[in-house]
Amino acid sequence: MTLDLVFFLILSLIAIATALGMLLSRNAIYSALFLVLNFVTVAVFYLLLGAPFIAMAQITIYAGAIMVLFLFVIMLLGAENLPETQTLPWQKYLAGGLAAVLAVEATFIFLTRARPAGEIAPPDEAVNTIANLRELGDVLFRQYLLPFEVTSILLLVAMVGAIVLIRKEKRVH
Repeated sequence: MTLDLVFFLILSLIAIATALGMLLSRNAIYSALFLVLNFVTVAVFYLLLGAPFIAMAQITIYAGAIMVLFLFVIMLLGAENLPETQTLPWQKYLAGGLAAVLAVEATFIFLTRARPAGEIAPPDEAVNTIANLRELGDVLFRQYLLPFEVTSILLLVAMVGAIVLIRKEKRVH
C-alpha cells in the first residue's frame, strides 16, 4: 500500500464524513460549513491528481465566493429562526423511494460503465503551462462571457428576491 493510496483513503473518509455532516446537520450554518470542508477536501483530491489550477479554482470560487454568499444569505434571512413547517404524511415515503431509485441507478451505472476502456496515458508536462492558462482565460472571457454574466445576474436576482420575500413575511407577523 503506497503513501498516495493511504492519503486518498483518509481523504475519502473525510469527504464522506463532511458530506454526511452537511446532510444530517439541522443547523443551516453548520451544514454550510461542512460543505466548505467538503469543497476543500475535493480541492486536495485535485492536487493529488496533479491539477493545481483546478484545486485553486475550487478553493477560490466554491469554498470562497459561493460559500460566503450562502452564509451571508443564511444569516441575513435568519434561517435558524424560521418556524417548523408541517410535512405531508407521504413526503417521507416519496423521499425514501426516490433515494432508493437513485441508489439503484448509481449502482447499475457504477457496475456496468465504470470500467476503464484501456490504458490511461500519463498527462503531458505541458498541461499546466502558462500558455494553456492564458488560452483558458481567453476562452472563458471571450466565448463564455455572456453565460457567465447571465448566471451571475440570475444569482443576484434570486438573492434579492429571497430577501424581499422574507422581509415582507417579517413585517406581516
